[in-house]
Amino acid sequence: MGDSVLTASVLLFDMDGTLVDSTASVERAWGRFADRHGLEASAILAVAHGRPTIEVVAEFAPHGVDVVAETDRIEAEEIDRTDGISEIPGAAALLRGLDRDRWAVVTSATRALTVRRLAAVGIPLPKILVAADDVTKGKPHPQPYMLAAKALGFDATEAVVFEDAPAGLASARAAGAATVVVGDYKGEAADGLPRVADMLSVAVSPNGSGLSVTLA
Repeated sequence: MGDSVLTASVLLFDMDGTLVDSTASVERAWGRFADRHGLEASAILAVAHGRPTIEVVAEFAPHGVDVVAETDRIEAEEIDRTDGISEIPGAAALLRGLDRDRWAVVTSATRALTVRRLAAVGIPLPKILVAADDVTKGKPHPQPYMLAAKALGFDATEAVVFEDAPAGLASARAAGAATVVVGDYKGEAADGLPRVADMLSVAVSPNGSGLSVTLA
C-alpha cells in the first residue's frame, strides 16, 4: 500500500499521546485521585484521556469534594513529576523542521502542564498553543481546533490535525479538519481516518502556498 498524501495550510497537534507519551504519569495521577476518594481508577482512565482534568474530576468526585481544589492538586502533582514521560518518536525533529507560523499545539492539558511536558522531552514550544485554560468548551467540542487555526490565520477546514484519543478525534472532525490518528486507537471516532504509528511516519514539504503531508 502506497503513502497517503494530504494537503493543508496549517498543522495542529494534540500533545499527550501524539507528541508526548505521558501514559504512565497520567495513570499514576488518576490512581492517586481514585485512592483518595475510594474510586475505581480503571473507570476513570477509561474516559479521561484527551479531556480536561476538571471535567473528569467533576464527573467522578464524590459529593462535597472541592472540584477546583482537587483539579489544582492533580495539576501540581503532574507538573512536579515528569519522570516516565517521553517524546513520541519523531515529534521533536518534525516540529523543528516546520515554519512556526504553520503549526500549533491543541491540548486538554493546562498551559503550565503543556509547557512543562514539552520542555521535559525536548520538543520545541509552539508559537500558538491552545490549552484547557484558553477554551470555554473543551474536546470533543470543535472549539479548541477552530481557535488554533484562527490564531494561525486560517480556517480549521484548511488544517490537518494529529490526534490519538476519541475526544480529540471528535473535536477535530467536528471542526472540519482533515484528521490523522496517531497510535493504536481503533474505536468509532477513528473510523475511516488515515493512521500513523508515530511522528517518524510523517513528512511535511512545501506545496505552493501550503503544505504536503505524507503519511508512511
